[in-house]
Amino acid sequence: MDPVLPVYHQIRRTIKYWILDGHYGHGDKIPSEHELGSQFSVNRLTIRQALSSLVEEGLLIRKRGEGTFVTDNEELIRSMYLKHIGMTNELLLPLKKSTTLTVQKDEVEPAPLIRRKLELSDKDRYVVRIKRDRVVPEDVRAFTVNYLPLEIGRELHEETLMTKSLVRILEEDMKIHFTEAFQTVEASFADEEVASHLGIAPGAPTLLMERTMYAEKGRPVELVNTFYEASLYKCSLQLKRVKRGDSFDWICQITK
Repeated sequence: MDPVLPVYHQIRRTIKYWILDGHYGHGDKIPSEHELGSQFSVNRLTIRQALSSLVEEGLLIRKRGEGTFVTDNEELIRSMYLKHIGMTNELLLPLKKSTTLTVQKDEVEPAPLIRRKLELSDKDRYVVRIKRDRVVPEDVRAFTVNYLPLEIGRELHEETLMTKSLVRILEEDMKIHFTEAFQTVEASFADEEVASHLGIAPGAPTLLMERTMYAEKGRPVELVNTFYEASLYKCSLQLKRVKRGDSFDWICQITK
C-alpha cells in the first residue's frame, strides 16, 4: 500500500473510481463488507471506514437489512466526474514540459492495491518501480513514482529516462498505444522520503496525483504517483444553485 495514505483511504479511492467509471451504476448494490475485505485482503473494519467515507460524500447509501447501494443522484455522480476531468487537464500540462533531475529504478514486490490496479496475475511477483525528481515550469519540484509490469519496465534504462519522458519512450520506442487513463487528485502529507525529494518538512501538506495509464483493449500499463508541494496549487470553483423540488442544491465545476 501507499506509505503516505491510510489503507482505508486508498480503498475508498478505488471504489469511488469504480462508481465514477461506471463499473457500478446509480442505484446498484455493491459487494458486502466481507466480499470487499476478501477482494482487498483487509479486515471488515477497514472496509467499513472506506464505505462510511463514501456514504458521507453521498456516493453510497446504506439500507438496513438490504446492503449498500450507489446513490440514485446522477447529477452528483456527474459533477464528481467533471471534477476529475477538470483536474486532469490542469495537472497533466506542466509535466509535459518537465525536466528530470534524478532517476532510480528497481524491482519490488507490489502492494495488493498496486497489483490490482495493474491487473497482475499471481505469477507476477515483482514490478519495476521508477522514482524521479523533476522540475516543472517556474522551478516547481515534483516527485514521481512509477510502477510498471516487469516485462515492460525491464526494457527501460535510467540514462534514457534522464533525457526523454516515460510516455514518449513507451509510445515511440516500445510502440505502446495509450487509449485512456484514470486519474485522481487529492490532499496528502509528506513522509520523510517525499519531504526530502520536494525540499519540504515531513508532515507538510502535499498534492498527490495518481494516474493509471491504459493501452489498447483496456490493458493497464503504468501506475504513477506524483507529489507536489500543496501550497503551489489553487483550485477555483464555479457554483450554480439548482432547485430540486422544494429545496436547492449547489452544483460545482472546476474552472482552473
